[in-house]
Amino acid sequence: MQKFGKSQPVTRVEDVRFLLGSGRYVDDTAPAGALHAHVLRSQVAHGEIVDLDVSAAREMDGVHLVLTLHDLEAAGLDVAMDATLVSNRDGSEAAAPERPILARDRVRFVGEPVAVVIADTPEQARDAAEAILLQIDDLPVKLDPVAGGPVIHVEAPENRAFDWAMGDDAATEAAFKSAARVVALDIEDNRIIVNAMEPRACHASWEDGRLHFVFGGQNVWGIKDRLARALGVERERVHVRIPDVGGGFGMKAMAYPEYYVVAHAARVLGTPVRWISDRSEAMLSDNAGRDLTSRAELAFDESGHIIGYRVHSRVNLGAYNSQMGQPIQTQLFSRVLMGCYDVQAVWMRAEGFYTNTTQVDAYRGAGRPEAIYVLERAMDRAARELGIDPWELRRRNFIPADRFPYQSATGETYDVGDFRKVLDRAAAEADHEGFATRRSADAARGLLRGQGLCYYIESILGDPAEGAKVEFHEDGSVSIYVGTQSNGQGHETVYAQFLSDQTGIPADMIHVVQGDSDLIAQGGGTGGSRSVTTQTHATLVTVDKMIAAFTPYVADKMGVDPETVNFEDATFRATGTNLAPTLLDAAEMARADGRVDLLQHEARATLPARSFPNGAHVAEVVVDPETGSVKVERYTVVDDFGNLINPLLAEGQVHGGVAQGLGQAITERVVFDEDGQILTASFMDYAMPRAADVPMIAFHSEPVPSTANPMGMKGCGEAGTVGSMAAVANAVQDALWQAGVRQADMPFTPNRVWDMLRHASDAPRQ
Repeated sequence: MQKFGKSQPVTRVEDVRFLLGSGRYVDDTAPAGALHAHVLRSQVAHGEIVDLDVSAAREMDGVHLVLTLHDLEAAGLDVAMDATLVSNRDGSEAAAPERPILARDRVRFVGEPVAVVIADTPEQARDAAEAILLQIDDLPVKLDPVAGGPVIHVEAPENRAFDWAMGDDAATEAAFKSAARVVALDIEDNRIIVNAMEPRACHASWEDGRLHFVFGGQNVWGIKDRLARALGVERERVHVRIPDVGGGFGMKAMAYPEYYVVAHAARVLGTPVRWISDRSEAMLSDNAGRDLTSRAELAFDESGHIIGYRVHSRVNLGAYNSQMGQPIQTQLFSRVLMGCYDVQAVWMRAEGFYTNTTQVDAYRGAGRPEAIYVLERAMDRAARELGIDPWELRRRNFIPADRFPYQSATGETYDVGDFRKVLDRAAAEADHEGFATRRSADAARGLLRGQGLCYYIESILGDPAEGAKVEFHEDGSVSIYVGTQSNGQGHETVYAQFLSDQTGIPADMIHVVQGDSDLIAQGGGTGGSRSVTTQTHATLVTVDKMIAAFTPYVADKMGVDPETVNFEDATFRATGTNLAPTLLDAAEMARADGRVDLLQHEARATLPARSFPNGAHVAEVVVDPETGSVKVERYTVVDDFGNLINPLLAEGQVHGGVAQGLGQAITERVVFDEDGQILTASFMDYAMPRAADVPMIAFHSEPVPSTANPMGMKGCGEAGTVGSMAAVANAVQDALWQAGVRQADMPFTPNRVWDMLRHASDAPRQ
């Protein structure tokens, strides 16, 4: 058997139920008669709570419970939400102010939960919330991370959460002092709202002293541990399930206050409780993405080779530390700091600041899109200032193919890569040679055409270990239990396909079981492009264990020596016999013989190392200088994902990732007014990309099989976003450069682009 899938473009089996409307999402699974929760949220960005009177709400029709932080603490809950911290560059720990489940004495962003009402109907819960007397004395609001302003947490003077660094400061400084040319660029990475198709939701019930909690998320085990800690119960008394999920993108990987309150309310009332966010509520309270500014500097020698790179980022964390907010723009950013370029003198500094805004955490790519965006925007500017073709500048600085495995300046070991080959394929597929002709044709029509290139690399993240269990059933079907969690990526298809490839069991006989902490003891969930790589590795090990267990039993049935039995072409075979049972045949015989030990097999495996997907994105845009409108007309992707198990699913992941990166680049941006009120809290004001905004995306695979896992594959879930932001931004900058615009930052909405052109009209041209 091959040690990787046969790379067949199998269509997604789960799409049938999704397209027919028979998917089962969180709100579809709530128990009949469950009470409804409604969250009272702060309507001001910063202020002292001087009165919180819930007595009237408690007396209203249909209301069963009203909870404040005082009530949670009186019941013995651990009300402090946890967060992962980084260390400052002086060795001290970053700031860790309390983030309570519900507001304590002070509110710090619009949308912060203050109280929760539980009632018979959503309308009754909402009416009761409006009857709560909440009086807040306004405090000055801080929105700019680096400008002065009121202190939000006493634990963070100047509102600085951390001052983190990585690299060799002295070596980098020496490189810059010896450089023939230095190129510097300030780069803004705008805040966005995730806007998953399915809003966050949960429901909880208690039976026989156990909590049964269902939510839309990316991992059942993390929330299981957090609920047990907060509620003060043994871990075994918490059962967590995740049904179908309508998009996660990192935002749903985290714990949120509503989950704890709903679980506690169900325990107090002895009846199920449910909650689902509406869209504007989600825009106020879901973790946001990105929101940082960086100054990037590249040092070059006389021949255009990079000899040093340094970045100083200032990160807006929002009002509190979210679960992974601090590591995202520090540790995860640094994983691919120097991208695909052969440079060892690097220095990165990142400062995190609190503001009176919603928390910022992981969004598709989690640090790697931010890092590549900064680097590839800087490379594009360097090409212009040095007078070197941007494609040639990248080729000149690529890590050579014969230098792998390659240890990056920040300590990552890139296992394989052939960046020149991938870039050459991209040039051909994008018709790079024909670009000048297309640009001239548009210029004749008064339009500005630009081409943008981004060469990215990313690192798969998350737990390198995963488990798999295969169980044979009496009806001839097979279940595979997995520790990852589909959020719409097609796991049910690819896992069944892979197990079928390895065993010969028909894929339509395989049922994928996921998202249930009672059925699966441990797992890493989804995130960091880890799922298929880690899960198929675990499946390989489980299949090997299963075949080894069946071999002596089958040999006895065949009347041959076990040493002569091989499993190949989906059957057990041995010389001296015409018998060739399949695994399903062997399982049926074992069941008849009472060998139940052969009907279930499980194993856990750890990846030897990370893999590093990489590739080239080429975007072409056309800008109408009369209106400022930007249209992405051509988009080409050539990716090195190693061996593809299902090319169709990989291409779908790239398409989705590109659409999200393009949305941030062209249409999406969170805007607050001076009082901290969000002005983009509906789809009337927050511009999600529409079908007309996204071009046809040409996807091509140029694989260099990874050596970091037996399948030779590399993750693909986040790559589309990692590459697309800089490709589109560089294309817009290329178009606008012709009109004198020297600084173009996302998003490139018509008004912003028109304004850039207007302010550049009198600027000197270079």
